[in-house]
Amino acid sequence: MKNNQFGRIRLDRTTELEELKNIHFIDGDLLADPKAQLKDFLKRSCLVSNSEATFQQKLSNLLATPDQTMAAFFESDQPLTLEIFILLELQLLQFEADTDYQIEDPLSAISKIQLPELDLKNFETSADVAHAWYNLLTTHTKNGEVYLDRLTQQGYFVSFYPTTTKPLFFNGKAQAVFDPHQLIREVVYVEAPLDTDHDGQRDLLKAEILRPAQTAHGYQAPVLYTASPYNQGINDSYGEAIKHNVDVPLTEKTVQKLSKSDVTAEPFSQTLPAERKVAGMATKASETFAREQPYTLNNYFLSRGFAVVYAAGIGTRDSDGLRDTGSVEETISTTAIIEWLAGNRRAFTNKTDNLEIKASWSNHKIAMTGRSYLGTLATAAATTGVEGLETIISEAAISSWYDYYRDGGLVAAPDTFQGEDMDVLAAEVLSRKHDAGDYLGIKAHFDQILKRIEKDQDRDSGNYSKYWDSKNYLNNVKNIKADIIMVHGLNDWNVKPRNVGKLWNAVRDLPINKKIILHQGQHIYINAFRSIDFTDMMNLWLSYKLFDVQNGANEILPNVIIQDNVEPETWNTYQDWQAADDEIREFTLQAKTLVDRASETKNEAASFRDSLDPEFFEMYKNDLKHWHTDLLNTEHATNGKNQMRNNRLIFKTAQTKEDWLIDGTPEVSVNVAVNQPFGMLSFQLVDFGDAKRLNPSPSILQPRSLSGSFDWRTDDLREFTLQNAITPWKMISKGHINLQNRTNNYCVDEVKPHQFYDVKLELQPTFYRLLAGHQLGLVIYATDFETTIRGNQELLYSLQLNQSHLKIKLAH
Repeated sequence: MKNNQFGRIRLDRTTELEELKNIHFIDGDLLADPKAQLKDFLKRSCLVSNSEATFQQKLSNLLATPDQTMAAFFESDQPLTLEIFILLELQLLQFEADTDYQIEDPLSAISKIQLPELDLKNFETSADVAHAWYNLLTTHTKNGEVYLDRLTQQGYFVSFYPTTTKPLFFNGKAQAVFDPHQLIREVVYVEAPLDTDHDGQRDLLKAEILRPAQTAHGYQAPVLYTASPYNQGINDSYGEAIKHNVDVPLTEKTVQKLSKSDVTAEPFSQTLPAERKVAGMATKASETFAREQPYTLNNYFLSRGFAVVYAAGIGTRDSDGLRDTGSVEETISTTAIIEWLAGNRRAFTNKTDNLEIKASWSNHKIAMTGRSYLGTLATAAATTGVEGLETIISEAAISSWYDYYRDGGLVAAPDTFQGEDMDVLAAEVLSRKHDAGDYLGIKAHFDQILKRIEKDQDRDSGNYSKYWDSKNYLNNVKNIKADIIMVHGLNDWNVKPRNVGKLWNAVRDLPINKKIILHQGQHIYINAFRSIDFTDMMNLWLSYKLFDVQNGANEILPNVIIQDNVEPETWNTYQDWQAADDEIREFTLQAKTLVDRASETKNEAASFRDSLDPEFFEMYKNDLKHWHTDLLNTEHATNGKNQMRNNRLIFKTAQTKEDWLIDGTPEVSVNVAVNQPFGMLSFQLVDFGDAKRLNPSPSILQPRSLSGSFDWRTDDLREFTLQNAITPWKMISKGHINLQNRTNNYCVDEVKPHQFYDVKLELQPTFYRLLAGHQLGLVIYATDFETTIRGNQELLYSLQLNQSHLKIKLAH
């Protein structure tokens, strides 16, 4: 394995000693003898031992040299050497002898595993030992945590619980000195500046709070806030019942020439009821809860002096209001919680007594966390510039809802969610439906909302409109004041990479700190990965942003971290993503080939159809993996004749002579004609070449092994591993376009049958290492069984190849 550690900071030796004293690894002065000092450190870290005999037994399980145990070493006159300490370190960090390192040569494992190097050659004094021990405590183990966090899970900081009154920091990060078993759990109802259910009262929003017991005695905590519409439950059967049929034909759209102003959303306005009259003040909440729907990253910080708040927002169980996916009201319901936490809005102990309660325990510094819809609402909140929001950690987030449910004037479902749309999602998260009495009063009104959404989302055209513009957070990027960390999967075909790509480009010149981490996963969290210290990085960042610890987090954490798609457990840093100074490579389409655009080409044409025999159409609908295999397979069919051979065109470069780092947004331009007054094209950029590639989903290495606190909630240690079998290809990126939207997503052009048109589009942004000897391929087809509508129509497409091109950019 390879250790990729970005959240570790280097400090001077004086500070290291002070911090070792703060966490009680040193009491008073260092011992005179270096060996005795090391033994003392080991004894303090051997938490399972309460006797000398047990400690000696544990020492006997550790090697000092290839033929000597640590117990024997401490009884000998042999001096402590760098080789002995590094061999000990490798064992304590859980690396395996003969697998990760050789016991005869431990030093060479440091560079192989990429462990932090010690800047000393021998141990002349106990101060050298203290420096080495500090280095060890801040180094990542093989199993997904720094060594101090491993000791924390074993109970190292339990003795701190009774006397803790404030956070404790080590290596610039908050430590687990708050007892997570003594959390205060309470519910409040924040009064939002909304009345989305039109009942004549402002909407009250339920917020579930977990905060350290010390906040009842004057300690003010920073807050991690997760806005999760799923937090109070979902309506799977309701959503399934109103899903849309995607097996419908593509139709001709009415020509419309619009300007950007024609599709710019009107400013939001509303008429609000008066605020509630406060009947009195309360210092304690009147409602509690047993268990929330947690995010494990939040769990990690609950023992480190942070409070955590979960709120589901309007239209969810125990809250007022009605859901409208991506609406301005949804954003306001998200920021209302922040405003209360920052001391700028009111909340009540329940929905009837009008007893106000303040967040007196909050230090008014808030970070938002979460993935997918949760990260989306964090992005939405940031674009309001709301006071108190210091940073967001936005994972797999939507930046424009059009880019989630549409693509190039086409209805384009997120991966595995064919038939879902804005109305379906609104219904799925309306958890007020779980309480029959509550739902009785809102059902008729919500039915009207669903009808309006169904009309406004306009599945018939797929065009960008005022409706979609009102749900485009990129319009308000200029308002962002909070620093941003973005995390996204380069293989996320649910929230596709365009969402994070556009946001990254939009904030590039804003006067905020911004970081991006791109991984090789799909729609996942990465906080429990073995190969990257994500949790430790976020601790460094949040300690800086919410506790004002001057740990240099903004300078230490790289701006761009990207996981390699070839070498397992490899993360690299870059100056930028989608960099302006990338090298441009352009290709022209020829018969089954992609040739350098500067080369001489022939005037050639190629055609493909978009209809299948009903039997095979049904087969592909029900077996998307089979469809995708046949789409890309140029050698042989997986089961008899390849039914897609006439329904796509495949073009490949020659085998590359060197690795290519494909960066940013590939662009395709084709000269195309179709036999009807309408049509669509789909494209995939593909790596063709035999290789063992990373599995699409991470593997669980150790179930329930990570916690970050003693006897506390756990998470599975995960990592991307190599596939057992060699595969012949890997999709890099994809894209779709309606031929009538060749100008843009809101203008509709005429398509005359058999007339050729120039069509240009951008595929999803990427960062991909194409290995030397592989071929870059472009696959052109029409119906995408995973994404687009599926009409199975008699459409025939023709391309003028020498007038069709692919442009990519290569990072230096």
